[in-house]
Amino acid sequence: MPGEMKTQIKSLPFLHRGKVRDIYAVGDDKLLVVQTDRLSAFDVIMEDPIPNKGRILTAMSNFWFKKFGHLMPNHMTDIDPESLVAPHERDQVRGRAIVVKKYKAIPIEAIVRGYIIGTGWKDYQQTGAICGIKLPAGLKEAQKLPEVIFTPSTKADVGEHDQNISFEKMKEIVGAEVAEKVREMAITLYREAAEFAATKGILIADTKFEFGMDDDGKIYLIDEILTPDSSRFWPLSSYEVGMSPPSFDKQYVRDWLSAQPWDKTAPAPRLPLEVAEKTTEKYNEALRLLTA
Repeated sequence: MPGEMKTQIKSLPFLHRGKVRDIYAVGDDKLLVVQTDRLSAFDVIMEDPIPNKGRILTAMSNFWFKKFGHLMPNHMTDIDPESLVAPHERDQVRGRAIVVKKYKAIPIEAIVRGYIIGTGWKDYQQTGAICGIKLPAGLKEAQKLPEVIFTPSTKADVGEHDQNISFEKMKEIVGAEVAEKVREMAITLYREAAEFAATKGILIADTKFEFGMDDDGKIYLIDEILTPDSSRFWPLSSYEVGMSPPSFDKQYVRDWLSAQPWDKTAPAPRLPLEVAEKTTEKYNEALRLLTA
């Protein structure tokens, strides 16, 4: 199956291979971040790529960073990734890499939910709450929440599962001031993005952000934002309360995996070509709608 699963760049020092990104050092204060076509579902990396996924997600993330640059500082630079690698390596970064300022990552996934779905729906059915946040009785699957909620999790290593934590626990980990600021920034971003996306025919059900900090304690938006890898995107035209809506994100892969006899530990089942190609189609459609 065609796709960029793993980069082999030798002209820059290799630092880290994450679930979907390969990271290289650019001097002491910057990073080259390459978005591969790997896909992670249930915290397991699939053995098959999603063709062109890295380029689609890079274009989408860059769109949002530019759009929300006025709201808060981020890690982006204007450096062309192709200018930093050897000529024969340029194909590996073309359209799928960014050069960013290096900040110390805050070790929290800043998850914001506007609708009740997925693990949040399961949690609510069992407890009447999502991650300990009490909600009104009688909500239905995929219903819009009365208020946007912030449900942080720990940031797990590759192959491990993120763990939902309370906001109080987050304050213990990163400090009350940082926790409050991250929550405020994440909710503001989600609200702005959800409002804009709705005008383009997309509902953003939930999303996650990551933040970093410089040596002076200033907080920056980092990683990638508001893509089908970090968010649930639903087509507004087919949205109905009471059912799990069709989506523009990797939920298509999750649904296929959930129908397989698999215990959600590595290795994952091999993805059929049609599942991978359909996922690419969904990602492409989301990018087309948002940037039209």
